[in-house]
Amino acid sequence: MFVVSYIRIRKHYLHLPYLILGALEFAALFGTFYLLGFVLDQLGATKANLHTSAGAAFLFALVMSCGTLAMGVYFAMVREGFASMFFRTLVAFCFLGGLALTILYMLIPNVSPGSDKLFWAVLLAIFLVTLIRQVFLRVVDSDQLARRVVIFGGGEFAESLLTDYERNLRASGIRIMGCIPDSATPRVDARHHLPAPTDFYQFCRQNRISEIVIAQQERRKSEGGQLPVEALMECKLRGIDVTDAVAFYERELKKARLELVHPSWILFSDGFKASRSRDLTKRVVDLVISVTLAVVMAPFMLLTALAIVLESGFPILYSQDRVGARGQVFRIYKFRSMRQDAEKDGKARWASQNDSRVTRVGAFIRNTRLDELPQLWNVIKGEMSFVGPRPERPEFVEQLKEQVPFYNTRHYVKPGLMGWAQLNYPYGASIEDARGKLEYDLYYSKNHSIVMDFLIMIQTVEVVLLGKGVR
Repeated sequence: MFVVSYIRIRKHYLHLPYLILGALEFAALFGTFYLLGFVLDQLGATKANLHTSAGAAFLFALVMSCGTLAMGVYFAMVREGFASMFFRTLVAFCFLGGLALTILYMLIPNVSPGSDKLFWAVLLAIFLVTLIRQVFLRVVDSDQLARRVVIFGGGEFAESLLTDYERNLRASGIRIMGCIPDSATPRVDARHHLPAPTDFYQFCRQNRISEIVIAQQERRKSEGGQLPVEALMECKLRGIDVTDAVAFYERELKKARLELVHPSWILFSDGFKASRSRDLTKRVVDLVISVTLAVVMAPFMLLTALAIVLESGFPILYSQDRVGARGQVFRIYKFRSMRQDAEKDGKARWASQNDSRVTRVGAFIRNTRLDELPQLWNVIKGEMSFVGPRPERPEFVEQLKEQVPFYNTRHYVKPGLMGWAQLNYPYGASIEDARGKLEYDLYYSKNHSIVMDFLIMIQTVEVVLLGKGVR
């Protein structure tokens, strides 16, 4: 029987249904543009040959698909509902797509379709893609096709897994059918309890269970664990997936749940590997992008500097010590966004939401991320990468190393201008927020690759346009 499944490419799990959706949308975008050109040609409105129309249609589909990815549309479909998804689609197609296509048509005039055709193509594409997504969600989220999961465990781990499911995985094609408690005093609400089966395999078969997630605090009998190893082995060998909770979190939520992480997860996993070829490729990419951006953004940097001087005088730049790769301290540069006396007593403070120390110009450049542009110099020098965990101040690092387990692990990857945690975790400035961001930093440290870096760069467009994580 078909259920929601995955494709694993290297270390990354990709949801097969969403890959199919992406392919369907690409085909719909290509077909819309191509057929519209054919119809307009028949009506005498255009005179485009088939070869040019096919090239223009492919370019249209590619740009709109990248815009969709950049605006986090698929994420919004799963976690935020129709309204958010539709708004992001409008921004992706009308703003990002329109801007990118205008620039491309200036560079490649042969494939320019004309403004009328582009207008109708975008309008039809929005309607068609929205329709495809609504049908897709109904099909994938149907009870017949959903991946039915049962949790073995009833303690804190099982409780947190159920909470994250309610918040983030309701519309992802997964159905958590309940928990089989492994102790006499479970923490999970009684409405989620399932009776302990005498025959695990028959229970899974009768209830169409595709996966069992092990969420136990202790697994050894000497420590109170009651893991039915023989029964679970039978399920595994007869085609039912048996998954550790930390692996489930990695696959579904793209993070490493800190309470579930043990040293063995780092020692024996297939991630956290150093690679000279990857590091060299990443360094070349960093240099090319940072130098190009420095040239392109030079006028905006000059205007930012002028605005800072006019509002609050000098200095224009603000520098701080930050902890980089292997714990090395380096000097980071930003456009000054706070008053000159923001830390006049010399004490390091967490930035906070709506911080009163932020100036009006500072609020704008933080919202648009213009304040980060001087860090291109740190990237060029090799102290930072374009993508990586955000570097923290030494004072905070010492504090966090004491209070947050595995915090120092993030320092084995070069820090970056943008990161996986910044895409997925709302802005926060507390110990608890540091724990939340570390879960995403650990996932990135384990699985990072050039492809993942490019995806993070594309999706950072959403962060800038929607002002996510502004402090």
